Amino acid sequence: MKKVQISIIIPVFNEKESLTQLLKAIEHSMNTVTADYEYVFIDDGSSDGSFDTLKSLKMRTSKDMTIIRFRKNMGKSPALASGFARARGDIVVTMDADLQDDPSEIQPLIQKLQDGYDMVVGWRKKRSDMQGKIRLSRIFNFVVSKAAHVPLHDMNCGLKVFRKRVVEEIDLYGELHRFIPVLAVSKGFKVTEMSVVHHERKFGTSKFGSTRIMHASFDLITTIFLASFKTRPLQIFGPIGLACIGMGIILLVYLSYIHLLGVPIGQRPLLQLGVLFILFGVQLFSTGLIGELITSQNARKVTYPIDEVIT
Repeated sequence: MKKVQISIIIPVFNEKESLTQLLKAIEHSMNTVTADYEYVFIDDGSSDGSFDTLKSLKMRTSKDMTIIRFRKNMGKSPALASGFARARGDIVVTMDADLQDDPSEIQPLIQKLQDGYDMVVGWRKKRSDMQGKIRLSRIFNFVVSKAAHVPLHDMNCGLKVFRKRVVEEIDLYGELHRFIPVLAVSKGFKVTEMSVVHHERKFGTSKFGSTRIMHASFDLITTIFLASFKTRPLQIFGPIGLACIGMGIILLVYLSYIHLLGVPIGQRPLLQLGVLFILFGVQLFSTGLIGELITSQNARKVTYPIDEVIT
């Protein structure tokens, strides 16, 4: 297969009406690019005929196009992970298929990499979405930025540009695609952002739902834990466990002292609390040790239910 310099990865979930316009817009914006590029589309279990449209577009484009089809909807993280695994370019671009990301921004983002960055994230400074969604997004980005110490305004913009080594080292599953910049920073990569144009949705409906807020909260905890303690779980469970054991010992020593002075302690709640502190501390410390044992083993390969791959 011929060498490509840029891989454009696009997850698709029920975006049939947008795909033809999207491909035309990308090819129009990339017509001045001398580097060769490829498409990697991931049909994430679409039920509206998106896969057939992609096959038709593959026959029309002169660029290499890989189409990955999931048997069912798995979510954006598995879709991106599958796309990353298939990408052949030295530079990887991700964007959404709903025409809200502007393909004309791809080249400026790639040029920003030349300033010494490994990843450039699009910042939808003027978003064309519902006000409720925008407000929730701002709260989300503020919390993630402060909690993870990654000073970006828009963590979850679909338009991002990476050097290949970044996507090779990021493990995506669940809903961790929202925290790709945090995961990249945790690996030591240099990440920045750049303001991009954001359009209103032309076709279909947004996949945003209220349940994602709760999921995002749990995923944030997961991301921070993975970023800080993935390879050293004892560093978080150990200190907490030792602190609990220490509190339990202090309480039991105190009770032993007053018992020697003749004070009955058999019915005192402090006795039960001291024992519970020690038991809980031992459990936490043991959890850290077990985590260290698991970490020392090779992680199992995660597979997704890919129904078909067309290259």
